[in-house]
Amino acid sequence: MSILEKIGTQKSRPQRAEQNAISAAPKRKEGFRVEFGPSRKDILNFTNQLAVMLRAGISLQDALESIGSQIQKHKFRVIVMDLKLQIEAGKSFSQALSEHPEVFNNLYINMVAAAEISGSMSSMLQQLSEYLDQEADTRSQVVSAMVYPIIIAVMAVTCVTFLLTFVLPRFLTVFAGKEHLLPTPTKIIMMLSGGLREYWFIVFPAIGAAIMAFWYLTRKTRAGKAWWDRGKLQIPLLKTLCRSLYITRSMHTMGVLTNAGVPILDTLSITSQITGNTLYENMWKGVYEEVRQGKKIAASLGQYNLMPGNVVQMIQSGEESGTIGDVLNDISEFYARELRTVIKTVTSMIEPIMIVVMGVLVGFIAMSIILPIFKMSSVVTS
Repeated sequence: MSILEKIGTQKSRPQRAEQNAISAAPKRKEGFRVEFGPSRKDILNFTNQLAVMLRAGISLQDALESIGSQIQKHKFRVIVMDLKLQIEAGKSFSQALSEHPEVFNNLYINMVAAAEISGSMSSMLQQLSEYLDQEADTRSQVVSAMVYPIIIAVMAVTCVTFLLTFVLPRFLTVFAGKEHLLPTPTKIIMMLSGGLREYWFIVFPAIGAAIMAFWYLTRKTRAGKAWWDRGKLQIPLLKTLCRSLYITRSMHTMGVLTNAGVPILDTLSITSQITGNTLYENMWKGVYEEVRQGKKIAASLGQYNLMPGNVVQMIQSGEESGTIGDVLNDISEFYARELRTVIKTVTSMIEPIMIVVMGVLVGFIAMSIILPIFKMSSVVTS
């Protein structure tokens, strides 16, 4: 029986546990405010503080009470105090954590459960803290790489919209009644400018609706998410970044769980949940099923084209030598370095591309104004 199944069979939360946690949490006078649940940074800080306090010899219950009394977010404070109450009621730490799956994922719960078996809770929490910190750093790098191009694109669209709606109409009044003399680029710009000014109340909501529809379809629907996940692995520049990200995340998670003593089937199941891509998720689910039937991980991975051949060979060597955990960590570190390099490369390439695109758009608009002026002046002189 896997660790998760053992935890699941013992889930019998007291009906008033959360009410007791609320009453046990320190009372604070607070005005009305909108508050969200704990962030990834909150969970990282909680894990790090708990590891330090356990290493100092403080009991788990006292550590939870001390940390809970210092947490500012009411929702997270209630959850931490609820953990303390459930442990005092006889549950293990992993069982208490499993009552809050919206905060603590399966990876977190499995590593704590493995630590309960091995008796190395403080060191395991320290490993968890390092894992969460590295994941946050990777996420920050990817977000930073994406933010700058988006800002440039928004600036380009704003600039072009401003030119079409405010600047061009002042120049185009000069050409009124002489439309037959205008070159094709100018006619196109006049049509765009006129349509944007006359139907702006349709154009802008339509663009906003299209963006919202794209976000909803690619984030909330299974078919849309699968389509976008497949597209990310085919778009130039983006596919290299995403591929390195998914491999790094998969290998890092497997390495941490394997070295923590988590059963291999639980490790594969959790890895499939954290990849962030439907194709990689389906791949790990397929590997899980084949390993459950007795096959090796490397043999199963070899049937897919999502993992480089050298990675599959290294995993095979690790399985044969019994050092799979160390091999997975080495692969993770290699692709983490490659991910940083790819992010720098993609960022350095996107910047000039966006500048060129913006220059072409502005240049086209400028040419559309200048060309008819030269054409009309040549007609007058002739």
